[in-house]
Amino acid sequence: MEYLTPSYNLVLVALSFCVSVFGSYTGLLLVKVARTTTNNKKMWIGGAAFALGGGAIWTMHFIGMIAYDLGLPITYDPLITFMSLIVAVLVVGIGIVLLMGDQKSITRLLISGVITGLGVASMHYSGMYAMNVAAEISYDATLFSASLVIAVVAATAALWLAFNLDGSLQMMAAAIVMGIAVCGMHYTGMYAMNMMPTNESISSASGIKPLTLGLLIFCFSMLLLVLCLIVTMAQLSRRMYEQLEMEDDDELRDDDESQDNKILQDSIENKNSNNQTIGEAKNNEAIVEKSIINKAS
Repeated sequence: MEYLTPSYNLVLVALSFCVSVFGSYTGLLLVKVARTTTNNKKMWIGGAAFALGGGAIWTMHFIGMIAYDLGLPITYDPLITFMSLIVAVLVVGIGIVLLMGDQKSITRLLISGVITGLGVASMHYSGMYAMNVAAEISYDATLFSASLVIAVVAATAALWLAFNLDGSLQMMAAAIVMGIAVCGMHYTGMYAMNMMPTNESISSASGIKPLTLGLLIFCFSMLLLVLCLIVTMAQLSRRMYEQLEMEDDDELRDDDESQDNKILQDSIENKNSNNQTIGEAKNNEAIVEKSIINKAS
């Protein structure tokens, strides 16, 4: 019996990439706030972990799964699906926390990248394990290994970008790169999967239908990502405004000090000038007195 030949809905593939880029950009902004603030740092790290792990990776993963068409009915186990979300958010959060301790440490970056990358791969394959389909699943060893390598490299690069970029254009470019890497890992893993059809029948009650699951995941994730993005942009705008105010205060303080110094300098110069005038007057008076004494003698 031959393996099934899958096809892909290219619209959903493109949508999965866009969701990954949007989640990556939101996550990068949240990491930027987390690494530069002292208030509610844990909250910002949690938001970044959700945006990157839950949005850029997990949501992209399941939209990509829905785009995968075998010509057979497929449902998903809700418990395993939910657990794969927890894994994705958790491993990304661990990677961010580890690197937050020493942002310049290459060792920490590599350790965080390996943990996060293997965690993301675990999420991917556990999500595929959640599939209920009348077929036996096996994997090509070479492509399976390649997907693990891609996951680790992509996670390491993502963490480095998150802690080393600040500009909006840089972050957008980084988000696109991260989206390509995440999709590359996912579709490599999908391509590694071989499906051998069986005579089993899959009951519709044994799991959630793909379109229902996809709609729930997409709406929930996009809602939270948009809210995270709004809150983050508001925080960054407020911080920028406070920084501008501090710069204005510093300029005013410098101007006041400069003006005070000028007044003091003018006062000293006037005093010196007055002293010089008094000295000249005394000299003239002494000359006059001397002249009078000379005439009298």
